[in-house]
Amino acid sequence: MRFMFLTALLVAFAPGPAEAREISVNGEAMVRVEPDEILVTLGIETRDNDILLAKQRNNDILQKTLAAIRTCGVPEKDIQTDHLSIQEGYDGVHVEKNFIGYFVRNTLVVTVDEADEVEELVTRALEAGVNYLHGIEFRTTELKKYREQARELALQAALEKAGKMAAVLGQSVGPPLQISEGWSPSMYPSSWSGWSYGRGRIMSQNVIQNAEGGSGEIADTIALGKISIQASVRVTFELEASGRGREE
Repeated sequence: MRFMFLTALLVAFAPGPAEAREISVNGEAMVRVEPDEILVTLGIETRDNDILLAKQRNNDILQKTLAAIRTCGVPEKDIQTDHLSIQEGYDGVHVEKNFIGYFVRNTLVVTVDEADEVEELVTRALEAGVNYLHGIEFRTTELKKYREQARELALQAALEKAGKMAAVLGQSVGPPLQISEGWSPSMYPSSWSGWSYGRGRIMSQNVIQNAEGGSGEIADTIALGKISIQASVRVTFELEASGRGREE
């Protein structure tokens, strides 16, 4: 019995495996690329006390706008009707609200691949009756490739940062224990903030527009710059004693 009791005490106080020492760092990177397509979002709004007349007027402007866009050489596949809504309109608040008519709103998204095509497109659309320019978005058709490049650079940045921090403490970086990808809110720019409707702009890419503005003319305002594709990662590495640390 005494032998068994002594064995139990030895097991209870035996030192367990050393806890792994870790270091966690963030890595960020940005890849700047030339956009190869531009999305122009146009809005048509009409109002009338007669709902059918409001809708007919909107449709007339839409047909004129489509014809005008085609004269700019934009193929049918690059013209998309993105949204249509019909709503009652009121002014005032609460019991003093007054009916002011039915509002019909239509949205078109047009894709072009050259910045100098946008000025003529917008001008002709306005002449056809479009009364809203909801936004101009720069994009790249190779988003996946550039996002992977940015992610790889972010991982390299994390490794370099961890190595430099560990070296100051006389340690070295071991294998990665955990990797997670993080996103900055700025990587998700909102689409046009005009008319509210159910489905979001699922076509939006995770890019940040960095085109420089000009004198105020449409061609200057959307002068083709570069877009930035960002990546952010968090990596936890195992810390190992460096050669210098072991000798000490």
